[in-house]
Amino acid sequence: MIIYEFKVKGKDIQYRAIDEAIRTSQFIRNKCLRYWMDNKGVSKYDLNKYCAVLASEFPFADELNSMARQSAAERSWSAIARFYDNCKKKVQGKKGFPKFKNNCRSVEYKTSGWKLSETRKAITFSDKKGIGTLKLKGTYDLNFYDIKQIKRVRLVRRADGYYAQFAIDVNIRVETQPTYQVVGLDLGLNYFIADSKDNVEECPKFYRKSEKQLNRANRKKSKKFSRERKKAKQRQSNNYHKARNRYARKHLRVSRQRKEYCKRLAYSVIQSNDLVAYEDLNIKGMVRNRHLAKSISDAGWFTFRQWLEYFGHKYGKVTIAVPPHNTSQNCSNCGQKVKKSLSTRTHICHHCGFVEDRDINASINILKLGLSTVGHTGTYATGDLPSWAIGVNLSSNGESMNVESPCL
Repeated sequence: MIIYEFKVKGKDIQYRAIDEAIRTSQFIRNKCLRYWMDNKGVSKYDLNKYCAVLASEFPFADELNSMARQSAAERSWSAIARFYDNCKKKVQGKKGFPKFKNNCRSVEYKTSGWKLSETRKAITFSDKKGIGTLKLKGTYDLNFYDIKQIKRVRLVRRADGYYAQFAIDVNIRVETQPTYQVVGLDLGLNYFIADSKDNVEECPKFYRKSEKQLNRANRKKSKKFSRERKKAKQRQSNNYHKARNRYARKHLRVSRQRKEYCKRLAYSVIQSNDLVAYEDLNIKGMVRNRHLAKSISDAGWFTFRQWLEYFGHKYGKVTIAVPPHNTSQNCSNCGQKVKKSLSTRTHICHHCGFVEDRDINASINILKLGLSTVGHTGTYATGDLPSWAIGVNLSSNGESMNVESPCL
């Protein structure tokens, strides 16, 4: 499964129709979630049947394509199924009880409700929302694939416009020649990665570098916000919405920079090695440290791991996630534990006299743990399934998990 992304061009009335379709999809998802809460023993098929009830009860829901309504119901069921799985696995802490959405940014169609033009440069939506024909702007050519291979079409709203994503059912595996190289990776804040071959990559710190501009844009947005309008439940001024859009565009640029950097680096690592071992970090727990939360989020470790696993699957390379416990404390030469604080950047073993950079020493330990693992007994970044095996369902926030399309 691959996902191609195009920017769509249309008129303002078409964009408003897309917004209405997104709101309708959000309404159906929330209604299905409420139906599950109020009725015991509701299954996935019951939610699909409930979509027809909503269409007969609400005229605006009937305007949306029937398969798009079912896709919205499937989104609610995916949240419910994840909650059930966490309960069965007895996950520590909160189990992720499904929540109502209040700011959806996408609507998803299945195999009906849309039609591509003969040149595959435009797409027409035929439901009653009035979206009509939209031009597709991008570098990929959909003529290489049969229409039957396109399993899903999604319209996504972002700060810089609207996008169309096509989920295409193809085999992504690529045969490559072995490099006879193995590597262990240590993720950090001083260096983004340090490998067992003494190579390091500096942490780009995209958010830190743009933080001054982001704060300035946020202040301008706040100055145009009217509390009187909020108390009166009135819409904010056009100047406020323009400032908010400028602020969102700057954040979008930073996130795209981070994603592209992680993508290129993961591709380079996979192409250069046959086996890659890396840490199975609990990033969700690490960001609770208020002193390091911003730096950890800015580093983009989770994004890098997703792309590493995806490219590993695509090119037939072995990726192993190993437990990170004591990888920085143990000596990679003799195996003895040498306690050190986070500020100590040089590993000095008092047992054997081995001296090495802290991150390089950790990467060697990670490689040893990876080589001692039979198969892939570690965990994937997104749970039991890898990021490339999510099926034809895309993530609910409009981000494609295994896209290779450029950021437009």
